[in-house]
Amino acid sequence: MEIKVISLYAMAAFYAGAGLMHFIIPRFFMRIMPPYIPWHRAVVIMSGLAEIGLAVLLVVPRYSSWSAWGIIILLIAVFPANLYHFTSGGAGMRIPQWALAVRLPLQLVLVAWAWWHT
Repeated sequence: MEIKVISLYAMAAFYAGAGLMHFIIPRFFMRIMPPYIPWHRAVVIMSGLAEIGLAVLLVVPRYSSWSAWGIIILLIAVFPANLYHFTSGGAGMRIPQWALAVRLPLQLVLVAWAWWHT
């Protein structure tokens, strides 16, 4: 199997899993949302549904490129939550600051991964 196909399915599994986590541990995602964003629960649910939907569309050849673009947009949209998680000292969670710092540039890696599939 070609590396790009394996990568596509791995990315689909990654985002499907991430999306499911929004429903399994929603409090985690609500805690890392900046206070200026309203309706935390609704936003967590919508972003989880978006991740799951985009993951499914990744493996549909007709829509995979569009889905990859959607993932890039989603990664940009959720970046403020990751930044808040870092700047708030973990939003009251016991996560090492170095791990939160690594997460920020990791977003660029995830964008590049999705870009590869556009």
